[in-house]
Amino acid sequence: MTAHHIRYSVDDDGVGLITIDRPEKRNAMTYAMLAAFIEAVGKAGEDDLVRVLIITGSGGSFCAGTDLADLATIPGETRGVRGRADQHSVWWPIVACPKPVIGAIDGYAVGMGAEFTSQCDVRIVSDRARFAWNFAHRGLVPDTGAGSWLLPRLIGPSRALRLLYSGAFLEAAEAKEIGYANQLVAPEALMDAAYAEARGYLTSSPFSLRHMKNLVWRGLERDVATHMEAHVAALSAAFKSADHKEGVAAFLERRPAKFTGA
Repeated sequence: MTAHHIRYSVDDDGVGLITIDRPEKRNAMTYAMLAAFIEAVGKAGEDDLVRVLIITGSGGSFCAGTDLADLATIPGETRGVRGRADQHSVWWPIVACPKPVIGAIDGYAVGMGAEFTSQCDVRIVSDRARFAWNFAHRGLVPDTGAGSWLLPRLIGPSRALRLLYSGAFLEAAEAKEIGYANQLVAPEALMDAAYAEARGYLTSSPFSLRHMKNLVWRGLERDVATHMEAHVAALSAAFKSADHKEGVAAFLERRPAKFTGA
């Protein structure tokens, strides 16, 4: 157990794992846990050993949201928000992480937990996963802004608003049907499926993945002209990269590429 119920590890293949580990509370987040979680995601983003990151929860739940008992220790009228609007790594730490991030989601992903699933690049879910953006039941709006900005872009405005208005659960099968979940598996197969997905990215250039993630997520907020300026800059940098040189050489020499991310 690491501090504040957040565990972080990296295996020999370069797959990082962050586990939200407070099963007795369905991994509900306290203020201290949230700070530790954001710090762990940032650490994985900066860790040269990490090629791909998996985020999951323990004990049959992903994250049941904010621990309301902890939240209630500070009166709402005096409670500050998490940070400034421009501090993306505070609000959307998973999007800000430059590595591919896979959510391995089992059981409840509610409130802030659902928000964090929206920030993942790919979602592998168990057949008992349940998502709920239940902020309207607490007199709130989606607390990271992901539910009001990312979710409509992932599943469409009407579906997103229906979930936000009602606070109802999105069950695993429907999540797969509407494209929110990329893969649906049995609970006991969840981590194997997530690691298989992660290892499928290890043959790709870290340089390419880093720039593609940035282009895709930032592209959602830019017009085409601005996006193409960023695209041309990224493509120009790619042509000059060591990873591109190695990728071409590996193809011509009919061998696996040994990318460095440079």
